[in-house]
Amino acid sequence: MTTDQIMRKPRKRTPAARPLTYAVLLVAVASTLLPFVWMFLGAFKTQGELLRRPITWWPEQPTLENFLTWFNELHIGTFFLNSLVVAVFTVLGNLLFCSMVGYALAKMDFPGKRFLFLLVMVMLMVPGVVTFVPLFVMVSKLGLVSTYPALILPFLAAPMGVFLMRQFIMGIPDSLIEAARIDGAGELRTFLRIVLPLCGPPLATLGILTFLGSWNNFLWPLVVAQSEDMYTLPVALSLYSTGQNATDYGLLLAGSVLVITPILLLFVALQRFFIQGVAATGIK
Repeated sequence: MTTDQIMRKPRKRTPAARPLTYAVLLVAVASTLLPFVWMFLGAFKTQGELLRRPITWWPEQPTLENFLTWFNELHIGTFFLNSLVVAVFTVLGNLLFCSMVGYALAKMDFPGKRFLFLLVMVMLMVPGVVTFVPLFVMVSKLGLVSTYPALILPFLAAPMGVFLMRQFIMGIPDSLIEAARIDGAGELRTFLRIVLPLCGPPLATLGILTFLGSWNNFLWPLVVAQSEDMYTLPVALSLYSTGQNATDYGLLLAGSVLVITPILLLFVALQRFFIQGVAATGIK
C-alpha cells in the first residue's frame, strides 16, 4: 500500500469519541439555556427571594405579582403595541425595498451598479453608532421626534438585507428573467410575478432578522421616543424596572419574559424557512 493510499484511508472513530461529543454538546446547550431558565423562574419570585443568599432555583412562594404590575400599573399593552407597530412596518419595508434593490443589483445593468454594491458592502462594515447623531439631527429638523416615522424610517432598508436578497436572486436562472422580458413583462412585473415568489426562504430569513433587530432595538427608541406613550418594550423595561434606590429584579425578569416570548414564537414558526434562507444565500 502506497503512502497516498494510507493518507486517503478514512479514519475510524474511537468508541469514546461519540460520548465525548455528546457531553460537550450537552454542556454547551446547558450553558445556553440556564440563563433563560433562571429568567423564567425568577419572574415568579419576590424581590426578597431573588436577593437571598444562597440562591434558590425553584420559587418557594410562586407569585404573579410581577406580571400583574406590568399589566395593571405600567400598562405594558401600550409599549407592546408600539413595539409591534414599529417591528411590523420595519419588516414590511425591508422585505419590499431590500428585495427590490437586491433584484436590481443582481439582474439589471445600469451605470454605477458596481459602485452601488460597493457602497452597500461598506455600509455593512460601518457601526450603527457612527450614523446615530446625523440621523437624530435629521429627525429633529423634520419635526418627527416622538412619532412612529422617527422609529421606522431610518431602518426601512438595511444593507444586510440588500446583500442577503442579492445573493439569493443571483442564483435564479437568467432564462426565467429573459423569458418574462420577451413576453413583454416590464421590470416591475417580472420582479413581482417571477422573482418574488421564488424568494420565500430569504424573505423569511430577512423578516426574522429584521423583526429581531427592531424588537430589541433600545438606544434609538430611548433617544427618539421622548414621551411615555411612544416607549417601546426595551425602553420601558429599562426605565420602569429601576427605581431611585434599587432595581426591582422580579419586575425586570418578568418584563424580559414578556419581551422575548414573541421572538421565540416567531422563530419556532419560521425556523424551517430561516435555515433554508441561510443555506441558500451562503451566509455564515
